[in-house]
Amino acid sequence: MSTTAIGNIGSLVTNDPESGEGPLGLIENAAVVVEDDRIAWVGPTAQAPPADTAFDAQGRALIPGFVDSHSHLVFAGDRTAEFNARMSGRSYSAGGIRTTVAATRAASDAELEANLVRHLDEARRQGTTTFETKSGYGLTVADEARALRIAAAHTEEVTYLGAHIVSPDYAEDPAGYVALVTGEMLAACAPYARWVDVFCEKGAFDGDQARAILTAGAAAGLIPRVHANQLSYGPGVQLAVELGAASADHCTHLTDADVDALAQAADTTVATLLPGAEFSTRAQWPDARRLLDAGATVALSTDCNPGSSYTSSMPFCIALAVRDMGMTPDEAVWAATAGGARALRRTDIGVLAPGARADLALLDAPSHVHLAYRPGVPLVSAVWQRGVRAA
Repeated sequence: MSTTAIGNIGSLVTNDPESGEGPLGLIENAAVVVEDDRIAWVGPTAQAPPADTAFDAQGRALIPGFVDSHSHLVFAGDRTAEFNARMSGRSYSAGGIRTTVAATRAASDAELEANLVRHLDEARRQGTTTFETKSGYGLTVADEARALRIAAAHTEEVTYLGAHIVSPDYAEDPAGYVALVTGEMLAACAPYARWVDVFCEKGAFDGDQARAILTAGAAAGLIPRVHANQLSYGPGVQLAVELGAASADHCTHLTDADVDALAQAADTTVATLLPGAEFSTRAQWPDARRLLDAGATVALSTDCNPGSSYTSSMPFCIALAVRDMGMTPDEAVWAATAGGARALRRTDIGVLAPGARADLALLDAPSHVHLAYRPGVPLVSAVWQRGVRAA
């Protein structure tokens, strides 16, 4: 057993209202004591118990490590040309995924893992300590299973997304592909995954297909989550709530009934907003203010993927959410930490309280508000993951 005291913290975000002020549980002039991989104590620096080693935060802000609850990091290839064309006036559609599917199938296991690790390291340097990531760029039994196997070696939050789009191999037989996704592919992939996901959208899977896929996944022991209402109005949000999905992700095009459903299901289904996608596609911004005012639980995530949101930066997404989606800085930081934990149904991350995992990010700033106040500036100066200095 070893202990480390991080003291002289100018402003500490605990996300524990019992520990400090407001929803963020703010403590000024604070300290955190870490014992092995867990938080042992939080409070004022003057009251900190002794520890084996000490770290001086020098008046800087300390927050929980970011929880990125939606990403697509097992892929190969590059879609610069598609992005360049889109920025020249061509709109994004689900069909672009096929480019990455071809590159991913052609890549070796070593190449896929090296790319995954590179992106995880990149995100960690920016304060992310928990990563969810998905399959979905193989769309064959073997390629989906290897994607999940590779991902599972690096995170416990792994999602089976064989239903990203209908495989090009089944372009003339969507029903046959749904049967594969709910049958042989599911059987091969379930041992590596915690979650099952589906892109419920025009050009991908309709409501009936999505329900069949999620129901089969749940029967195999996987917990549903849904790509919902990104490109258009549709059944995704209602389906997520109906099936008790952990999250409905994107939530860009919502009816009043959709908002009401997410508010009623606030304890079960999180509305995960992915502003990097809207930034990269020049699409309509999700209305976070509408969801928050209705009482929905909101998370922020990067949606890091090579086609529609090629960013691993949670601070960037916080800045976008504050500037363009109606969130306050406090709400955005909570959504990027505790909100992401809710979307993953975790209570041990996204919070700095005794017993929680010691995942922390030190900012080169006096307050968490600087994450939105100074967009694009690399403010994360130190990261601890499971109590170990990781960046």
